[in-house]
Amino acid sequence: MNRNIVIPNHKKLEKLKEQISKEGVEKLHVLADFDRTLTYAFARGEKVPSIISILRSSGKYLGEDYAKKALALYEKYHSIEIDPKIPFEEKKKAMYEWWKTHFDLVIRSGLNRNHLDEVVVSGKMKFRQGALEFFDFLHKHKIPLIIMSASGLGGSVIAALLEKENRLYRNIYIISNSLVWDKNGKAIDIKKPIIHCLNKDETILKNFPCYKTIKQRKNVLLLGDNLEDVKMIKGFDYDNLIKIGFINEDVEKNLKYYSKVYDALIINDFSMDYINKILKEMIK
Repeated sequence: MNRNIVIPNHKKLEKLKEQISKEGVEKLHVLADFDRTLTYAFARGEKVPSIISILRSSGKYLGEDYAKKALALYEKYHSIEIDPKIPFEEKKKAMYEWWKTHFDLVIRSGLNRNHLDEVVVSGKMKFRQGALEFFDFLHKHKIPLIIMSASGLGGSVIAALLEKENRLYRNIYIISNSLVWDKNGKAIDIKKPIIHCLNKDETILKNFPCYKTIKQRKNVLLLGDNLEDVKMIKGFDYDNLIKIGFINEDVEKNLKYYSKVYDALIINDFSMDYINKILKEMIK
């Protein structure tokens, strides 16, 4: 086994894989986070924790004042986000404050659709090794992929990043924040409710059009990089659920907490090769 793969309970995982394999591809769908899950947390030696981090990485996008204030918000709230010892409700309140304050900031700073195009072509967002193969495999076998993201720039950027790689397949559904634009392409508001990294448990799949596609597909492969990402499944009546988590940093600090929640762990910002391997084992 690769040293970047940790499996807390081999017997449980093998049993889940066997059951999903037995019931066939028609019963399976994939539910995934985006930032730091389908993409690397680090690119070219630089930490790129989210799509929005590209905007705050330089004043060339929305100005130095925006970059300074956005970085201050990150430094204030990110440590809360990744601390497994802070109570969930306290973290959840803090994350809402962060997202709401930041959306207000980008709107005041003059975010335009052109800035989204710049993010897409910046090259700073990098899909994990094996991610393109993952998209191709799901498309080939007609397995729905639901991407549920708290992206600070909305689902249009995720769609554009997939399109850039010629992977915006029809079996991919994106649930994310949506900005409101005026006729000149300037952001003027954010549609409610705001999805942040800790309230995905409230983003019930039944409330979205893609639900009719997956409601009979009751075997689920769930991918996330946050302890609370497993709550994306809340409200869905599944039969079998395999949860794979990414620990991209502070592995020793987080391993015991993630091991209680996920069935398999990919550590050290590693590739998606293991996910592709078990998909191929289940879908023969």
